[in-house]
Amino acid sequence: MTDDDTSRDPPLESEFVDPFADLQDAIEDTVEQPVEDTTEVTIWAPEPGPDSDAIVKQSIDEWIESVDFSSTEDVPIPDRLVDQVIGQEAGSVVIKKAAEQRRHMLMIGDPGTGKSMLARSMTDLLPKDALEDVLVYPNEDDENEPRVRSVPAGRGDRIVKLQKESTRTQRERSQKMLLIAFAAVGFLLVIATIQSGDILTLLFGGFLLMFGYMFIRGRLGSGDDGRIPKVLVKHDSKAMPPFVDATATLSGSLLGDVRHDPFQSGGMETPAHDRVEPGAIHRAHKGVLYIDEVNLLRLEEQQALLTAMQERAFPISGRSERSSGALTKTEPVPCDFILIAAGNLDAIQGMHPALRSRIRGYGYEVYVNSEMPDTSRNRRRLIRFIAQEVLRDIGTSREIPHFDKSAVSIILREAQRRAGRRGKLSLRLRELGGLVRIAGDLAMEEGAPFTSASHVLGARNIAKPLEQQVADRMIERRQDYAMIVNSGERVGRVNGLAVLGANSGLSDFSGIMLPVEALVTPSLGGGGKIHATGGLSDLAKESVTNVSAVIKKLTGKDISDYDIHIQFVDTHGVDGDSASITIATAIISALENIPIRQDLAMTGSLSVRGEVLPIGGVTAKIEAAARSGIKTVVVPRANMQDVLLDEKFESMVEVLAVDTLDEVMEYALIKHEQKESLVERLGSVIDRLTPSSSTLPSA
Repeated sequence: MTDDDTSRDPPLESEFVDPFADLQDAIEDTVEQPVEDTTEVTIWAPEPGPDSDAIVKQSIDEWIESVDFSSTEDVPIPDRLVDQVIGQEAGSVVIKKAAEQRRHMLMIGDPGTGKSMLARSMTDLLPKDALEDVLVYPNEDDENEPRVRSVPAGRGDRIVKLQKESTRTQRERSQKMLLIAFAAVGFLLVIATIQSGDILTLLFGGFLLMFGYMFIRGRLGSGDDGRIPKVLVKHDSKAMPPFVDATATLSGSLLGDVRHDPFQSGGMETPAHDRVEPGAIHRAHKGVLYIDEVNLLRLEEQQALLTAMQERAFPISGRSERSSGALTKTEPVPCDFILIAAGNLDAIQGMHPALRSRIRGYGYEVYVNSEMPDTSRNRRRLIRFIAQEVLRDIGTSREIPHFDKSAVSIILREAQRRAGRRGKLSLRLRELGGLVRIAGDLAMEEGAPFTSASHVLGARNIAKPLEQQVADRMIERRQDYAMIVNSGERVGRVNGLAVLGANSGLSDFSGIMLPVEALVTPSLGGGGKIHATGGLSDLAKESVTNVSAVIKKLTGKDISDYDIHIQFVDTHGVDGDSASITIATAIISALENIPIRQDLAMTGSLSVRGEVLPIGGVTAKIEAAARSGIKTVVVPRANMQDVLLDEKFESMVEVLAVDTLDEVMEYALIKHEQKESLVERLGSVIDRLTPSSSTLPSA
């Protein structure tokens, strides 16, 4: 079938004579079309005025006082699911267009950003098309190829019910005639026994009559039952289009299967059509099929899914070669569904090229947002999100109290913090929803009428990610063994900073201090080497190589005369290049024999020209330094806009911004007779690619 054939009607009916056609024609068509809901929904998010989409400069506490609500109980919630989606305006527009035109979709993005919610909302937007019931009939010509037929929704059960009643009536009539016949034979047997006087003949003949009657009666009943069709897929005539979540399903659950029959002969076998089971693609007929992590499907399953999308019908056969169901294959079963596939960014690599091409050619691809601008409109949307999370569990055993203004304020600040960038709000709403529920549980435990700020702060301590718990244990252990050095001065030792869980899929980074020590020794064999230990990844090793090139240029020394040993203390598995300035500072300190402040920590990437480049997780790193007793932290100037410290850390640590390596040395090295000449020498050879603070345009 070519792509041009996709506009044809799907093969919903097979060319065969229905033995119960008269019964079906006797059923009146009472299917009512659902009335489209045209009720207008007011969304509690947009604000009037030209500044509603401008980045809000006010703090959360100041801004929230101007919002007219006392708790989330006062926040109206839209009825339509698509209107409840937060921060995915582009995705919402596409989902509406895809629903209107019945197009497929591929949604890629971070976990917990609303992909499944967008997919579920499509069922509310689909055109009110007539749903269908699918029945499977026995095939008189070939029992291993059952017939398939579609009827309007709601008729399937009635057809089966009427056919069962008709079969029961015929069976009762046949049984009555059979009983009369055997009774007549029994009467004749009694007459013969009376005439002959042989009682044994009567007993033996009666036993044979009873056995024959039961055997023939059973055979008549089983034959009639085998002709009754099975409702494969059924819907209510007024029901919404189906939404089927086929995430992590096996082949049989996705594509349909035929059950194994342990009794395959002797009159005890189950008819082939009665063992047919529909798959998710068939249950999603006229609706939406949602598959998250689509790349986890095997290639043959993706190929079968592609065939079903093209043909809009797919036969059901046994999926196990060792099962008796492997002999059965039905006629094509209708499966005219809209596919919404989802996954993380790496899901594209595992997709069948033809399947993705089908989606691109006949649908849309959407990359969902992980953050949104910190505007007044979006802050209101997050407040509505909290209200939605509370409302979702009302009336269940998981019910939690509504949130007052103080609790909402903490949640909004947490959304700012988890975004990792100033002027942004995190859209990792699944993680924020977990914080909301834990805070609500604490309020329920206390019997409080509303969830307050104290409950949210308590939930933050309880809901720490595993990486943060590991980081806290590492800090505690290092303090117990005096491994944390946060005072004094040392040569070749720098307190670096890192994050745990950078690739865990979580938005909440967990910081930890990463001491780096360097030792420079003369090379005895010629051709100096750099030795780095600590389980470095390829990217981290490359950063060490880049640092050596920077040092050659900036210090003017031929490091081929030295062996440089770099150790990441008490660390296993270092990834990324955010320790570049830490490594460079430690090596230069060891080469020049200039001590480094130990109450200072630093983080930042380093270019081969000596510029300090921005890194990720800067807030978590600064907070980790504060927990370890560090007084000063050096970060790239470009990351200053991303620093969003909790109030308790603001007074504990001073944050210094730098652009180049000579500025790092100015802050990190202690006063020394060689320090000034070294800093001047570095400053003269570094190429400043970024404008200095004096040349930056004013805001």
